Amino acid sequence: MRHLIISAFMLSAFSLSAGAFATADEHSPLIDEPSGIAIPTYLTDDYISTIDTAYYGGWEYSVGGGVAAFDCNDDDYPELYVAGGQSKAALYINQSGLGKALIFSRSSQQTLQIDKVIGAYPIDINADGMMDLMTLRMGENILFKGLGNCEFERANEQWNFDGGDAWSTAFSATWEAGQKWPTLAIGNYLDRKTEGKPAGRCDDNKLFRPAKNFNTFGAPQKLGAFCTLSLLFSDWDRSGKQALRVSHDGWEKLNIWGMGIANYDVDGDGYSDYFLTSMGNNNLQMHIGDGQQPTYKDMAVKLGITAHKPWNAEGKLLSTAWHAQFADVNNDGLIDLFISKGNVDKMPDFARNDPNNLLLQQLNGQFFEAAGPAGLLSTAKSRGALVVDLNVDGLLDIVHVVVDEGLSLFRNLGTNTDNIIAGHDDIAQSRKQQSQPLNNWLSIKLNNKNGDNNANVNANINGNINAIGAWIEVKTGDKIQRQEVTIGGGHASGMAVAHHFGIGTATTAQVRVEWPLENKTAASFWSEWLEVKANHLMVINKATSGAILSATMRLPPTSAKPIN
Repeated sequence: MRHLIISAFMLSAFSLSAGAFATADEHSPLIDEPSGIAIPTYLTDDYISTIDTAYYGGWEYSVGGGVAAFDCNDDDYPELYVAGGQSKAALYINQSGLGKALIFSRSSQQTLQIDKVIGAYPIDINADGMMDLMTLRMGENILFKGLGNCEFERANEQWNFDGGDAWSTAFSATWEAGQKWPTLAIGNYLDRKTEGKPAGRCDDNKLFRPAKNFNTFGAPQKLGAFCTLSLLFSDWDRSGKQALRVSHDGWEKLNIWGMGIANYDVDGDGYSDYFLTSMGNNNLQMHIGDGQQPTYKDMAVKLGITAHKPWNAEGKLLSTAWHAQFADVNNDGLIDLFISKGNVDKMPDFARNDPNNLLLQQLNGQFFEAAGPAGLLSTAKSRGALVVDLNVDGLLDIVHVVVDEGLSLFRNLGTNTDNIIAGHDDIAQSRKQQSQPLNNWLSIKLNNKNGDNNANVNANINGNINAIGAWIEVKTGDKIQRQEVTIGGGHASGMAVAHHFGIGTATTAQVRVEWPLENKTAASFWSEWLEVKANHLMVINKATSGAILSATMRLPPTSAKPIN
C-alpha cells in the first residue's frame, strides 16, 4: 500500500488501515510518500451546480454520453453543454467565482435543447471568433452556428452540411493546408437500417471537406470502419499534416475494443503518444520510430497505466474504460491521466462498481493510482468526461456524464484539505470551500489571425484562427513540455478552452509555437521563445512571418459574467 501524508479529515472517507496516513499542516498538499508527488483534493459540487440534465435511453444510448466545454460569453469561464440521450440536451452557463464552487444556470436558449444527442464538440467553423457546436445524434447530426452571447442557430442548410441519419458517436476536425474551412470526420456506430439490435453491421464513417467556394461543405465521402467510438486527427510524424486515427468497437479481429483516444508527448521525444481505452487492458501506444513510419509499442504495463481492474476491489472482473484525457492535475509539470469507467450495462464478466482512475505521473515516468485519496470516489457508470478548469483558478476540475443520472462535477481544491465533509452532503459547507494554490501554471490561447486582430475574418489566409494542428512548447529550466492542438478524441466529449500547463514552482516560463501550415508547399516553423509569467491567462498572437507578434497576459477574472 502506498503511504500518504494526508489531513485527518480524510481518514473517515476511506477503508484503509490506521497508520497509513500522517497529518499535514493546514493547506499542505497530500503527498504520496514513495514518490513525493502531491495529490490534489477534489470535492463534488453535484449538489450545488444545478445541472439536472440526465443521459438516459435504451441500449442505443449505452455508448456516448458526452459533454462539451467552451466559453460562449467571453468571460473566460467555460460553459457546459450536456448530452441527454432520449431526454433533451442543454447548455449551462457558468456562474462560478474564482476558485469557488462550480455553479451553473441552464440557458433559456431553446435552439440547443434537442433530444437524441450522444455527444458534442465545440469548433469555430467559419472563423468569426464565436464558437460553433457539432452535435452527434441518434439520427440527424446538427451543426449549430454561434451568434455570440451564448446564442446559436441551426446551420446545416446554410453550410450545406448533410447531417445524415446515422448512429453517430465520434468526431474530429482539422484544417488541411490552404483551406479556409475545416475538414470534418464523423464516426458512426451500428447501421440503424440493419434489422436486429447489437448484431447489426457497422456503419460507414463520413468525411466532409470544404466546397470550392470555401464557405460550405461538399458532399460527404464514405470511410470504411468497424463501429467507431473515437476519432482523432493528429500529426503523428510531425510533418505538419494531421492524419486520422480511429478507435473501433467492431467484430473484426482486434486487440482492443476501442472506446476513446487521448494523445500527449508522454516521454518528451517530440512525438505524440496515444492512450486507447478498452474493456480490460488499456493501451499506451508510444512512438518508438524515427518519424518515417508510424511505429509504436504498447508501454501501458511498463508505466503502470493498464487500469484493467477496479482500483477499489480485488477480484477477477475487468474494468470498462471510456473517456481518457492527459492533463496535469497537480501542476507539477508531469502529465497525469484521467480515465472514466463504467459497465456497458449489466455485462457479467466486467465489474459493476468500476470507479474512475486518476493516474499521477512520477519523476521516473511511471504512474500511480490516486483517485481514492484525491476524493474521486464515484462508482457510477461513467461515459464522456472532461478535465477542465471551470473556475479559472489554475486547477483542473473533472466532469463526467453518468448513464441514467446527471452530470457529476468534481472541483479541484488544490491544497485545501481542511473542514471538508467526508459525505459531501453539507451544501452550505461545500459552498464555503475555496481552492488553495497547488504549484504554478500557464493558461494559453492561440490567435492564428496572422497579426491583424481587426481584419475582416474573410481575409484570413486559412480561417484556422484557433491554430488547430499547432504545437505548443513550454520550457522551464531544462524541461520542455509539448501539447498538440487538436479537436476530437476522448469519448463523445470535446472542449475549446485555453491550453493548460503546470510548471511546478517556476514563476516564469518560456513559450513557443509551431503554427499550422498555411498552404500545401509551406514548411512548418517555430516562433521565437517568449518569456511569460506564471498564473496568468494569456493570448499568443501570430505575426504574418510566423514569429510571435505579441502576447497579452492578465490575471483571471474574479467571477463569471452574470446572466442578463
